[in-house]
Amino acid sequence: MQQSKIEGGIENTFESEIKELRDRIDDIDEQILTLISQRFAEVQKVVALKKRHNMPVFHPAREEDMISRLRDSARKRQMDPDFIEELYRVILRNSRLHQTVEMKQQGIKPGSKVLIVGGYGQMGSYFAWFFTTSGYEVRILSENNWDKVESLCIDIELALISVPIHVTLETVRRIAPYLPPDALLADITSIKTEPLNEMMKVHKGPVIGLHPLFGPTCSSLDKQIIAVTPGKKPEQYQWLIDQLTLWGAIVVNSNAQEHDEIMDIVQGLRHFATFCFGQFLSRKKIELHRTLEFSSPIYRLEMGMVGRLFAQDSSLYAEIVFATPLRRKLLKDFVLSLNEQIAMLDNNDKELFIERFSETAKWFGTFSEQALRESTFIINKLIERF
Repeated sequence: MQQSKIEGGIENTFESEIKELRDRIDDIDEQILTLISQRFAEVQKVVALKKRHNMPVFHPAREEDMISRLRDSARKRQMDPDFIEELYRVILRNSRLHQTVEMKQQGIKPGSKVLIVGGYGQMGSYFAWFFTTSGYEVRILSENNWDKVESLCIDIELALISVPIHVTLETVRRIAPYLPPDALLADITSIKTEPLNEMMKVHKGPVIGLHPLFGPTCSSLDKQIIAVTPGKKPEQYQWLIDQLTLWGAIVVNSNAQEHDEIMDIVQGLRHFATFCFGQFLSRKKIELHRTLEFSSPIYRLEMGMVGRLFAQDSSLYAEIVFATPLRRKLLKDFVLSLNEQIAMLDNNDKELFIERFSETAKWFGTFSEQALRESTFIINKLIERF
């Protein structure tokens, strides 16, 4: 009986003490929510100010300075700086997304007439929606209504070409005679040299090349990259760059030749190598789902990227892979480089493998450390998700 009283007293004391602690935690949670709400209210003021001055949503330098400062503050408080950074990345992204939603209704030239050639396609529809929600008058030109091209081009300030690569040059030549002399002609093709040269050749007005490095499934342009290749009369196309920036996009400037050379690697080689890997697994009749049961997070991540490719439109990727003769030559060089490894495997030459590994690691330099950190972050997120 005495033991029961002691145990009961201990239990009552524990419940009383833990309730007090939990109540304090609940109070702190309410304070945190109040502070986040107050922060949100200040963000609203920032949005209003940016709207008045047509300023971009994302300020990379300020955001990184803020993260650095918060990490330092976390260390001084003996808190995990990685945790604080992750927490604030979420808060900052939410803030940017809210600002981006607000900015979608903000037009640099509201009321201006925009013609999107190929506007019923996925990317064409995507940009049509952005221009429409920002107050532009959007017109769509496709093969189905090409007989109305003359009327659709009246008084337009922007003609945006959004068609497959293999018909881009022909489309540029077809639309050019109907464009107002001072209209801005732009394209969003993933190669730039030939389209840009053709646009400058057939159109006397301002010309610019664009390449959105994302797909039409993105819910916003927040931190999405758009490559910009200059054409002619930049003072007359700056408003379009400002509009993209206002929507939250990050603009990367490049000349057309540099852009295409980089895209040969970033898109052409990457997609082709992924295609080859997936095709090899298919021909070997690998039991994919069984391998995933034994997989590490990094293998699942890699297979996720392979599966992602084959879940999409084959004709789209065929256009990208076979885009230019120079790209196809690069891909042949890649295949030949794989053949160079056959002798090493035949000879069971581990020393040669280590030598080549070391040479390549040296070439990657400090990026390898960055890649390790970034991939570890992604892997940890994948573990949390699955």
